[in-house]
Amino acid sequence: MLAVLEAERQAIAGLDLDAITLAARDKLGLCDRLENADLASFDEECRAMSRAARDANEVNRQMRNLVAANIAARIDMLSGSPRLYGARLYAKA
Repeated sequence: MLAVLEAERQAIAGLDLDAITLAARDKLGLCDRLENADLASFDEECRAMSRAARDANEVNRQMRNLVAANIAARIDMLSGSPRLYGARLYAKA
C-alpha cells in the first residue's frame, strides 16, 4: 500500500493522469483486500504501516486539492471569467 501511495503521490505531482488512474485502481484493490482482513490479528508493525499509509493518503489528498485549485485558478485566468465551470452558470440556463 505504501508503494502504491508513493506512486500516486508522484503521479499527482507530475500531473500524470494515466499513472493517477492506475494508482487509484491499485489503491482501491488493496483497500478491498484490507477491508476483509482481521484487523485484530495485526501486529504492531502492521498497525504502524497502516498509520503510515493513512498519513500518506492524507498528504496525497492535500496535494490533489492544491493541484485542483491551481488548475481552476489557471482556467479562470485564461478565460478571464471566474467559475467558468461553476454550478451557478448552469443554474441560470
